[in-house]
Amino acid sequence: MNIPPELTFEVLVRLPLKSLARFRSMCKEWKLVIDSEFFRDRFMSLNSSSVSWSIIQTRPQKLTLEIVGHHGCKTWGLTRSPGSLVSFFAETTIRKLQVLACTDGLVLLYVESCVGTPMYYVGNPLFQEWFRIPLRPKYTSQNVEKLRNHERFSDSGLVTKMQSGIVVSYKVVWLIAHTFAQVDFAIYSSNTGEWEIKNVTCLHSAYWFSHHKSIALNGILHWLSNLTGSFLAYDFYGGHHDACSIIYFPDNGKDYELPRFRRTITTSEGSIVYFNEFGGNANRKVRVWRLVKYTDGPEAWQLFWEVSLASVTKLGIDYFPVVMHPLKSEIIYLWSRNKKGMVLFNLRTHVFSLHKESEDERKCMDGCTLSFNWCNEYMETVHRYFSPSFQGGPNLLLASQYVLPRWLSRLPRPQPSN
Repeated sequence: MNIPPELTFEVLVRLPLKSLARFRSMCKEWKLVIDSEFFRDRFMSLNSSSVSWSIIQTRPQKLTLEIVGHHGCKTWGLTRSPGSLVSFFAETTIRKLQVLACTDGLVLLYVESCVGTPMYYVGNPLFQEWFRIPLRPKYTSQNVEKLRNHERFSDSGLVTKMQSGIVVSYKVVWLIAHTFAQVDFAIYSSNTGEWEIKNVTCLHSAYWFSHHKSIALNGILHWLSNLTGSFLAYDFYGGHHDACSIIYFPDNGKDYELPRFRRTITTSEGSIVYFNEFGGNANRKVRVWRLVKYTDGPEAWQLFWEVSLASVTKLGIDYFPVVMHPLKSEIIYLWSRNKKGMVLFNLRTHVFSLHKESEDERKCMDGCTLSFNWCNEYMETVHRYFSPSFQGGPNLLLASQYVLPRWLSRLPRPQPSN
């Protein structure tokens, strides 16, 4: 029986990516349909906000990388959380493996062989595609070990360039911060297969240390520093800028109300987001700002939520902020120590739900199934960093999001040299 092409299209476009990846390899005609730009655009328009994602921890991996997973979402149709799908098969026996960064479906790994040889890999775990990043020219194992022990060195930068929801290139970023307002970036590009060095002016580099993790978004890396009123950013795809951007938090300054918690950043719907609690016990409010401009003035931020937390606090739930939903900017994630669970709070409806690790997996506000992996243990190790802001101490990035791509992105690779 001949099936009309229009019917084939309408059936395929409503399947999850997991099924499309399988059907694409089964039939040449289906592959041509699935690989077309029209099909991709139609599929992404139908699956704009239901994508599997994880909350990942950013401290040394003593427990597990993924602490909260979302699976069973419409786009991918996965039966397990994204973190459980990450597996790596080295070409040699290894003694150490560390996940350095997760960005737009790609993962950056640091690996040591059994004899101590350092290796870096970028991969697409869903398709088990891994590429070994060559070390910078003239670098030996001893050089890399010495650098990694330097308090102002970081090798955890990974940024991507996206086109129509597909990763078309990536850059691996090493940095070493100097004490005189200068930062050296060593940048490996998947386009060229080579490293380049950039010396960039960064006025707050003296307060930058290797334990400061970054958030990647739209080709830009964002770092918190020991200066509590601001953070740093640099655009690795935006041209040849010779200076970092310094962005001050919107509640910074003597004339503004003091936030309850130390400041941190997260992402949602393609923007950097900052949220915190303000007001006394009787009138607690959460304010949420979106970064709209990379500048040091007040025009950098847009306040887009100011909501009472009475529905949460009246039940005696004590909490601290974790992340915002990466695809739904009306949902924030809070961890409750006294209830030992994750509170999902909808800023639009003021409805919240409490999810505990000890309970069976169940659907959450975005329609995905929520699962935990040593989340309570991790939150117990980091809760002290969310002490009231007036007690001082640096801002820290303690959790971020790993979001699966909305389309079948393969791993970009350098073009072979002639």
